[in-house]
Amino acid sequence: MNASFIAEKEPALSESQRKALLTLLSDEDLAVYQMVRQKIVSCGEGALDWLQPHLLSREPLLRRRVQEIVDHLARQTADTRFLAFCVSQGEDLHAEQGVWLLAQTRYPDAHAVAYQAVLDSYADDLRDRIDSAAPARQILETLNRYLFQELGFRGNELDYYHPDNSYLNRVMDFRTGNPVSLCLLYLFLGWRLHLPLAGIGLPGHFLCRFQSSTSEIYVDAFNRGRLLTRADCIRYLVQTSQGLQDGFLTPMRPRRILLRVCSNLHQIYLQMKEPREAERLKRYVVALAK
Repeated sequence: MNASFIAEKEPALSESQRKALLTLLSDEDLAVYQMVRQKIVSCGEGALDWLQPHLLSREPLLRRRVQEIVDHLARQTADTRFLAFCVSQGEDLHAEQGVWLLAQTRYPDAHAVAYQAVLDSYADDLRDRIDSAAPARQILETLNRYLFQELGFRGNELDYYHPDNSYLNRVMDFRTGNPVSLCLLYLFLGWRLHLPLAGIGLPGHFLCRFQSSTSEIYVDAFNRGRLLTRADCIRYLVQTSQGLQDGFLTPMRPRRILLRVCSNLHQIYLQMKEPREAERLKRYVVALAK
């Protein structure tokens, strides 16, 4: 292989070089800090091994700066991992895996396995309450009571455009979210129970659909699981500027749902004037749109 195609690797730092960088890291001169930070970041993940012990340093400034660099490196790694997922997966990618990988690009400490275990426990609770032979409406009402009354999940109407409404770990932590994230929570729980649920991407809103041989019911997870008919959805569509189009009531493929989440976040960060975050999400949008 041509050497020009091989990325040059930063040489490993000696023990004395590491100590010198750590000493300079707590320098109050911001220019010195930025220079040292850049050098450490260029070492990549390898720097974590010798940085992390200093997260417990008695020096507040050193501790704070080490934490910032560790977080940056972790987010960098998560960013690479999520982009690789977007590029390598097809239309029917694993939605739940994608959602957790996205969450880690903003919150690298989000422990996906732990959150998935919580979802598993929710599903276990519901298995004892749901009769699979019951009418669809009864099944959905049982799920709604558990999720929106007992657990208290709800749409975040007070701060609708907060980025955290799109990251499922924060949705589960605070039990508030936007239409897409709450529908994803509903879908992940319903799929664990083998319910015939799919995501429906309406203009300006998002719903879940329960579709069986005998029932077609739409669920508005943002509004505490309000149950809707197809006619209700058509009335909504007729009132929108885009009007009634067949594709709006067609289930979205997992890749399109993840693209919608990222597109929403991209627009939110643009409005918040956070160019770095907006650029990060733009990369995800481009990767998922291919």
